[in-house]
Amino acid sequence: MTSADFVDGIEVLWRPGCPFCSRLRRALRRRGIDTREIDIWQDRAAAARVRAVTGGDETVPTVFVGRVALVNPGVREIEAAIERELPERAGELLPAPVSRPRKLLSRIGFPLRD
Repeated sequence: MTSADFVDGIEVLWRPGCPFCSRLRRALRRRGIDTREIDIWQDRAAAARVRAVTGGDETVPTVFVGRVALVNPGVREIEAAIERELPERAGELLPAPVSRPRKLLSRIGFPLRD
């Protein structure tokens, strides 16, 4: 989906009590992706933006990246949108991949050498 508004970053439009919103917001935080979160029940303009891209429904989470709106996306879909829509900012917006074995080993106190 596309939107007339340009977002230079990542905006997550959500509402309280939405389990899909909670799951996505937690996953983005775990991945280290910084977002601007907007509660559509507190911001009428944000609710109108969601309705504009969903055909009149307030389906959340709706994520805006550049000129694209993603309705109920996964983290990988958001990462792909960042790389496609904001390639010059992808290095800043997306954290470097972490090797899971190294992360696990460092968590249990195993000394790592680079």
